[in-house]
Amino acid sequence: MIKKLDWYILRKFFNTFIFCMLAFTILAVAVDSSEKADDFVKTGLTTAQIWKQYYLGFIPFIWGLMYPLFVFIAVIFFTSKMALRSEVIAILASGVTYNRWLRPYFIGGIVFGLILWAANSFTIPKANEVRSDFQIKYIDNNGQPNNQQSGCWNCFYKRIDAVTYAGIKYFDATTKSASGFFMEKVRGNKVYYNLRADRIEWDSTKKSWKLQNVVERTIDSMKETVVVTPVKSMMLNLKPSELLKDDYLKDKLTSPDLQRFIKVEEQRASEGLSPLQVELARRSSTPFTVLLLTIIGAILAGRRTRGGSGLHLAIGIGIAAVFILADRFSTVFAVKSNFPPVLAAWVPNILFVFVAFYLYRRAPK
Repeated sequence: MIKKLDWYILRKFFNTFIFCMLAFTILAVAVDSSEKADDFVKTGLTTAQIWKQYYLGFIPFIWGLMYPLFVFIAVIFFTSKMALRSEVIAILASGVTYNRWLRPYFIGGIVFGLILWAANSFTIPKANEVRSDFQIKYIDNNGQPNNQQSGCWNCFYKRIDAVTYAGIKYFDATTKSASGFFMEKVRGNKVYYNLRADRIEWDSTKKSWKLQNVVERTIDSMKETVVVTPVKSMMLNLKPSELLKDDYLKDKLTSPDLQRFIKVEEQRASEGLSPLQVELARRSSTPFTVLLLTIIGAILAGRRTRGGSGLHLAIGIGIAAVFILADRFSTVFAVKSNFPPVLAAWVPNILFVFVAFYLYRRAPK
C-alpha cells in the first residue's frame, strides 16, 4: 500500500522529471532549429507547417532518446536536495529502513519504464514517421539517401519461398516497375529452373506482377527446356511495399510490425537485419534501464556530501556517459559482427546491475 512517504517522494519525482523533460526539450529544439535553419528556409514552408510536419515528430523522438537520462537527472536532482536538507537522514532516523526508503523510487522507476515501453512500441514510431518523411523530402539530399550514389541502391535479391530466389534491378517505387528481373528455383544446391525478364511491373488490379520478354529455362537431368514468352503474369510472395529501402524503417515500425517484418525477412534469408533486431530488443531493454538508473540515482544522491547537488550531478552524468558508451559499443559489435542483437541490447543493463548492487552494498544505511 502506498503511504504518505511514498506520495511525498513520488510527487517530487514526477514534478522534477517533467521540469527536466521540458527544459531539455526546449534546448534540443533550439539547437536543432539552429542547425537546420538553412534547410528550413529552402523548404519554403511556414513556421506552423514546419512545426506540424517536423517538430511534432522530432520532439517525441528526442523524448524517447533522452528519456532514461531525464529520469536519472530528475532522481539525482530532487534526492540530492532532500539529502542536503537532511530529509533522508531524518527519514532513516525515524525507523524507516533503507529498503523501505527506496520503495517509492522502485515504484516510480517501474511506472516510468512502462510508459517508455508503451511509447517505444507504439507512439514514438508514429512520430518518427512524421519526422522521417520530412527528413527524406526536404533534408536528405533532396530525398535521395546518402548511400544511393554507391552501388545499385534499387536492386534487391530476396528469398520468395523454400526453393525460390528472386532478383530485381533498378526498381522504381513511383511506377512500381523494374528494368530487370530474374528468378531461380534451387533443389539440392542445384538450379532446376531459371527465369529472366527485361521488365517487371506491378498490376494493381490483379494484384500480380506482369513480366515482359520472358525467357524460362527448366533443367531436368541432362535435358534443358527453353520457353520464350512476350508477356507473362505471375503471382509472387512479394509486394511493391517490400521493395522500398528506407533508412528510417526500424524507427517507423511499431514493435509488432517490426517483429513481423524481421520474421518475414529471416524466412527470405535477407541480410542486414542486425540493426532491426537490435532496435526491437532495445525497446524492451531501455525501460529496464529507466528502473536501473532510478535506483542508482537514488543511492548516489541519498548520501549527503560537501559538494551537494553539483557533485551528485557530476557523478551521475559520468555514470550516464559510461552507460551510453557501453551501449554504443555493444550496438556496433552487434551490427558489424556476429554478436547476438538481444545480448547487445542487454549488455549495458547487465553490467550496471552489478554497479547498482555495489553502490547499494556501500551505501550508509
